[in-house]
Amino acid sequence: MLDLKFVRENPEIVKENIRKKFQDAKLPLVDEVIALDEENRKTKKEADDLRADRNRISKQIGALMGQGKKEEAEACKKQVTDASEHLAALEEKERELEERIRKIMLTIPNIIDPSVPIGKDDSENVEVERFGEPAVPDFEIPYHTEIMEKFSGIDLDSARKVAGNGFYYLQGDIARLHSAVISYARDFMIGRGFTYCVPPFMIRSDVVTGVMSFAEMDAMMYKIEGEDLYLIGTSEHSMIGKFIDTIIPEAELPKTLTSYSPCFRKEKGAHGIEERGVYRIHQFEKQEMIVVCRPEDSPMWFDKLWQNTVDFFRTLDIPVRTLECCSGDLADLKVKSVDVEAWSPRQKKYFEVGSCSNLGDAQARRLRIRVNGQDGKKYFAHTLNNTVVAPPRMLIAFLENNLQADGTVRIPKALQPYMGGMTEIK
Repeated sequence: MLDLKFVRENPEIVKENIRKKFQDAKLPLVDEVIALDEENRKTKKEADDLRADRNRISKQIGALMGQGKKEEAEACKKQVTDASEHLAALEEKERELEERIRKIMLTIPNIIDPSVPIGKDDSENVEVERFGEPAVPDFEIPYHTEIMEKFSGIDLDSARKVAGNGFYYLQGDIARLHSAVISYARDFMIGRGFTYCVPPFMIRSDVVTGVMSFAEMDAMMYKIEGEDLYLIGTSEHSMIGKFIDTIIPEAELPKTLTSYSPCFRKEKGAHGIEERGVYRIHQFEKQEMIVVCRPEDSPMWFDKLWQNTVDFFRTLDIPVRTLECCSGDLADLKVKSVDVEAWSPRQKKYFEVGSCSNLGDAQARRLRIRVNGQDGKKYFAHTLNNTVVAPPRMLIAFLENNLQADGTVRIPKALQPYMGGMTEIK
């Protein structure tokens, strides 16, 4: 969420940013919110003046009564009563105006970084760099569920009966591989200086609206009926929510946390949910990383975060590339975002396995996460998040890149301790 003062003073910058994100339908909101803000400030001034008058008249009542001027005192009392009634109406108007302003401000997108490429959708994202040599073996690579089924490692039919499409049972060595990857990711991030955390898997509505846009919320979140609770779509939601309504001493920054959680997503409007596979599903597990830092440090942390994911995948011998998200592909709260994509030898192309985002002060402003600077001045922190790994999607890349001609799956050295010393899955 932008600073209202910034919008008031820089309406053309805000409008140009909306155009860059190809959200022209939101352009009238800028003028509307500025007009509402002006009306609200006038209402506040009128209310403040009225309070001052009421207080001044109230003080006169006692003096008039003491002088025996009862009629004048009664007239003053009536003035106070009338002022109180008018003040109540003004205060109600203030609340209504502030609610309308907040609702609009929550929908105006954040100002994107100047380095973000301009484009309408993900088809115009820009490749930045490749890591590792993408290879296609001289033998056929089966579809990922076929590989899993050869090891009796997945049961989609039973899951469909129990929960519907978009769910799965993982079994045996494939289930063990899934857990091993998560455990390795945890220790990998601890080794990089991050504090491990297991957060709540449900969050309240004020946290939901603090960490994402209404459009994302509608497309992703499962609501718990009868409760002010939502299942998290990623642990970033509750991890950033951890700092709601806090003032952090600047000396304690940065906060660098890595968190494990299951994730639940409606995947509303998503293609492929009916497919026989685990690429797009309603439930999965994930290792995440989040940073809360000073504004001037967030570009540096952004580069560190996506590099962590690249390094993690390379230790598992999986070629990856980074993709700069264009303006039209950025969620409204994001300043800048880079996707990490893994190589698929079967498809002979890359596919997304993680996303790194710098949200500037948007989440901090919504959740009231402030920093107490060394000079005593308070300011909003910057927040960032990135996927370390999210199996079972990552398992697709793992199995395809480590499948051998005889049908066994090689276990890279880094993962062997988490698989009981196994060097391959037979």
